[in-house]
Amino acid sequence: MIAAGAVELIAISGDTQFGISRYVQNNSPSFIMLADSSLSAINAYNVKNPNSHLAHPTAYIINAEGKVAWKDTGRRYSHRTTSSQIVAALNEL
Repeated sequence: MIAAGAVELIAISGDTQFGISRYVQNNSPSFIMLADSSLSAINAYNVKNPNSHLAHPTAYIINAEGKVAWKDTGRRYSHRTTSSQIVAALNEL
């Protein structure tokens, strides 16, 4: 889990609001989850897998000015950024 300073973790999924609600109810995540079933954010950040309706697993660090300060994108669904990778990136900024 990442909980340090002014850092906030937000997950954006291509699932519907219903799907997100079910996930939250069953898993009680400690972070905010947003539904993007129209793929607006996924397309805006250019992380949609062209071969499916899914986004490539991607983690961003957005700085206080709203700029992307760090990004890690997996090319396969199974590649997920670890919390230790994010913490290391935060420490380097």
